[in-house]
Amino acid sequence: MRFQAPQFGALGVTFTVMRASQFACLISVIGLCANFINEIATAEHSPPSELVGALTVAVTAIIYVIITYILYYDNMLSMLTTAGFDSLLLVASIVVASLIGKPLSMLNCAALPSSEWSSGLFSSTPSPIKSIITKTVSYISFVLLDQTTCYQIKAVWGLCITICLLFAFSTLACLGLWQRIRRETKNKDIEG
Repeated sequence: MRFQAPQFGALGVTFTVMRASQFACLISVIGLCANFINEIATAEHSPPSELVGALTVAVTAIIYVIITYILYYDNMLSMLTTAGFDSLLLVASIVVASLIGKPLSMLNCAALPSSEWSSGLFSSTPSPIKSIITKTVSYISFVLLDQTTCYQIKAVWGLCITICLLFAFSTLACLGLWQRIRRETKNKDIEG
C-alpha cells in the first residue's frame, strides 16, 4: 500500500509546509513553557497565567494541526471549516503573543544579571516571606529573573508571532484550496 498526499498543486504544498512549520513552532513553545512552569512548580509557586495560557493554546493548536493534516492527507478535510478554525487559532495566537510580549518589547536582556550571578527566585530553601507573599509568580518578576529566562521568554514571544503568521497563511491556503476543490467539483458535474 503506497501513501500519497492529495495533489492540489502549489496550494497543497503551501498547506503542507504551513502545517509542518506550525508543528515545529508549537513543539518549541510547548517545550519552553512547560520547562518554565516546571521550574516554578518545583519551587512550590503557581505559574503566571500568561505562561499557562500560552501552553494551553499551544497544546490545543498542536492537536488540531496533527488531526487536520491527517484528514487532509486522507482527502477528508473540509477546507472551509478548516479556514474558520485556523482563523480562530490565529486570534488566540495574537492574544497570546500580545500578552507574552507586553513587558518584553522594551526590555534589554543583556542588562539583567547573568544566570550564574542571580540567586534565583526559585530557590528550594523555604522563605519566611513565602507565606506572606502570594504563591503566584508575577509574569514581570519572572521575566526579569535573569538573562537566560529573559532570552528564552523572548524566544517564546518570537515563536508566538511566527505562529500568528503561519495561521494567517494557512487560513488563506485553506480558502484557496476550498475554492479550487469547489471549482473542480462543479466542472466534473458539468462534464458528467
